[in-house]
Amino acid sequence: MTTDLVWLLIRQDESGNRYRVGRYATRAEAERVVDRLGGRLGREQRQRRYVIERLTPRAVPSS
Repeated sequence: MTTDLVWLLIRQDESGNRYRVGRYATRAEAERVVDRLGGRLGREQRQRRYVIERLTPRAVPSS
């Protein structure tokens, strides 16, 4: 069985540049990774530095 990895974890730097860190099956899994990566940061700093977004599927054009 294939699991869809629809949750993106993105790191945003001070200049606003964004970098994809990984894709995950659940939001909870992505949040655990944020906690691990930003362990020394306060909660507010983690929320500003890491963003979790749901990947939306693209519409397939009809023929």
